[in-house]
Amino acid sequence: MFKHPREEFVNKLIVGAVLVATGMAAVAAWSQTPAPPFQNHRYFTMPLEKDPTREVGLQSVTMPPGAGNEFHRHPGEQWTAVQEGEVTFTIKGKPPQVLKAGDYNYVPRGTVHRQQNLTDKPARYIEMRIFDKGKPASEPG
Repeated sequence: MFKHPREEFVNKLIVGAVLVATGMAAVAAWSQTPAPPFQNHRYFTMPLEKDPTREVGLQSVTMPPGAGNEFHRHPGEQWTAVQEGEVTFTIKGKPPQVLKAGDYNYVPRGTVHRQQNLTDKPARYIEMRIFDKGKPASEPG
């Protein structure tokens, strides 16, 4: 079977374009590898004295490099104190705030926020929460 030189050139061009597109799609898929999960160590959760409809809890959270959560809100208050590394804290619609070891913040009930570790080192913080008992700890924001 005889192929015209132009037809042969177009076929080679198409094959090359398909190979490049396939390679680009593979790189895009690999670059979207999910960040490693947080590691939580809950010290306690117990009813709040004089208000059994709420619970107080304390936990330690380790965030690997590149980890973070999506915007969310809580059914109560949250206090965070960074012990190691840096945590980027963002309230939706406001500029991010970088918290370093020794820094702390307070998140009022219902505030839509997120935490991220945008560094190449782990971050660790402790978190105290006073939440409504029996409700999910967070919901998307």
